[in-house]
Amino acid sequence: MYDLAIIGAGPAGYLAAERLGHEKKKILLVEEKFLGGTCLNEGCIPTKTLVNSAKLYVHAREGGKFGVHAEGVSFDWGAIQSWKKEVTEKLRGGIEAMMKKYGVEVAPGRGEIIAAPSGNGGGRIRVSPVSGGVSGGGPGPGEYEARAILVCPGSVPALPPIPGSRNNPLVLDSSALLQIDTVPKKLTVIGGGVIGVEFAGLFSALGAEVTVIEMMDEIVPFMDREHAPLLRRAMKGVEFRLGCRVEKIEGASVHYATKDGKNEEARADLVLLAAGRRPVLEGWGAENAGLDSGAKGTVVDDRMRTSAPGIWAAGDVTGKSLLAHSAYRMAEVAAAGISAYLDLADGKASGGTPAIPNRMRYDAVPWAVYGVTEAAGVGITSQEAAAKGTAVLESGLPMRVSGRFAAENTFSGQGAVKVIASAESRKILGVHAVGAYASEFIWGGAALIEQELRIEDVKQMIFPHPTVCELIRDAVWGL
Repeated sequence: MYDLAIIGAGPAGYLAAERLGHEKKKILLVEEKFLGGTCLNEGCIPTKTLVNSAKLYVHAREGGKFGVHAEGVSFDWGAIQSWKKEVTEKLRGGIEAMMKKYGVEVAPGRGEIIAAPSGNGGGRIRVSPVSGGVSGGGPGPGEYEARAILVCPGSVPALPPIPGSRNNPLVLDSSALLQIDTVPKKLTVIGGGVIGVEFAGLFSALGAEVTVIEMMDEIVPFMDREHAPLLRRAMKGVEFRLGCRVEKIEGASVHYATKDGKNEEARADLVLLAAGRRPVLEGWGAENAGLDSGAKGTVVDDRMRTSAPGIWAAGDVTGKSLLAHSAYRMAEVAAAGISAYLDLADGKASGGTPAIPNRMRYDAVPWAVYGVTEAAGVGITSQEAAAKGTAVLESGLPMRVSGRFAAENTFSGQGAVKVIASAESRKILGVHAVGAYASEFIWGGAALIEQELRIEDVKQMIFPHPTVCELIRDAVWGL
């Protein structure tokens, strides 16, 4: 019998396997596709690899502004795709090595819960064979017993029922768009969320004419409303059509209605359907275990425990926060709980609540948009504070006042940093940024919120100079 069976080897699954494998638990990790899940194979890593190539291309073309001239700059899409493949394969190999190091047995196939763990014994899962995907070497198809189960099946692209979108070879989701052989001359993106905006920036940087059609009045709906226009203006080669409702798709022509009721058409070579992602809630046995699972995700508490004793869930399947770094943290919280659960059953622990409980918090989860111009944020926005009736103090600065930003970007470059604090407690509640390195320093904003630091606390901190991140401290002084 295994101590733990994990369904899904994405960020949540493989990190939980690593953490508990380090504790010498006997782990079965079931995966039907690839180690690393969507993030490594069809999401975060492949897209950022392509975006980096696009950045290098743009910087080479615009180097003359900084006194560096390169003649005949071009890009090779085939070579870019080869580099993407090399990066993902190396990282996937690293996860495979890590699983071997910690004694995790990887079973290729589709995992399904047959029965939840009970007081009389472990839970049971079935591993069914699938073609392709993760290589063998571990247990084969069959039924296995485990004292605890962790569910991490991830998510898939959401596909709204737009007439003409199904079975249309010119309408692709984000996974399919990563595999195209050539850069389209014209691309229409349906959806102005993170996925849509990142792909729009990528292909625009490589010379494609890109149109983004978004139903809401602004892109990236959870972004601070003062910063979203800055990001749009920085993406000079992209045409944004906001407040528009897509009616139908014919070939690669998207028909949509504007907010004032006009019917218009966007013609392209390809259409990206980027309407977000949805949790995988079927096919892994939720009903067999009697789990409380709704349309938005599998219900869990702040320790990632499901409604069935002995079963935890982590990552996108919970519907809480469909981000890889959220999945990592959920996995750590779940692993801590599973470890305590197993130790208690073995008589190795009292089962008491630790002084600092390992629980999941969502108020300090950062997000980021990657592109030639980046954006990132954590905590509440100005509009969220207003909607909640929360009295706040706000302070913002343009990035061009940073010496580092000025040295490395043209003065016309877009960028800004904003800090939001409670007017009553003076605790930092939100940090938001658009511009260079935003994704790299937003963790600092998350730390300020997580540790509940006040304005006075941050004012005493020392930030390195010259950096773009020191604008956080300058904005705090502005409060």
